[in-house]
Amino acid sequence: MKITTQQLFDYDLHLNSSLICGVDEAGRGPLAGPVVCASVIMPLDKLIFGVNDSKKLSQKLRESLFSQIIEVAIDYQIAIIDNQTIDRVNILNATKLGMEQAILGLKVSPDIILVDAVKGLQINRDYTALTKGDATSYSIACASILAKVARDKIMTEMCLTYPQYSFSKHKGYGTTMHIEAIRTYGATPIHRQSFIKNFLV
Repeated sequence: MKITTQQLFDYDLHLNSSLICGVDEAGRGPLAGPVVCASVIMPLDKLIFGVNDSKKLSQKLRESLFSQIIEVAIDYQIAIIDNQTIDRVNILNATKLGMEQAILGLKVSPDIILVDAVKGLQINRDYTALTKGDATSYSIACASILAKVARDKIMTEMCLTYPQYSFSKHKGYGTTMHIEAIRTYGATPIHRQSFIKNFLV
């Protein structure tokens, strides 16, 4: 198996520290649903082939990798911050809250914490925020897959409750189909009011 640049990045850190935690989120941009954050500590002696930034992977591959990641992970945690909280504190602060919960919820304490881009977390631990972290670090890429698949599952389930919005197709993002549904049917309890106010005039 060819070692990727993401895996090499984590390997270099691993030389001096045994446990690396990657942290990422999914769902900062959608008009509906939660933002989901994940933390994961991966063993670097059981590398999973195909791990990459979740946005670059097909749904089928993401779901397969999700199962493999949770099977071999030393520890992981997924935090869900609902749309009401997003409206109350704004999406950046909601993302920080989710990342904090995901990190602090770990049962195993990592030596290094790598976060995709977000700064200002209140965790009383040193961590490094990496620009384009899911394309840089294997651990962050694994976290991005956990967060993305978990959120997509939530939105697919919401499609059963609100079928006219087709959440299973767009996962709450602002597609033409979704915006037209909002204008036709109005908002649901899972819509982010602060995101859709311009579509309800």
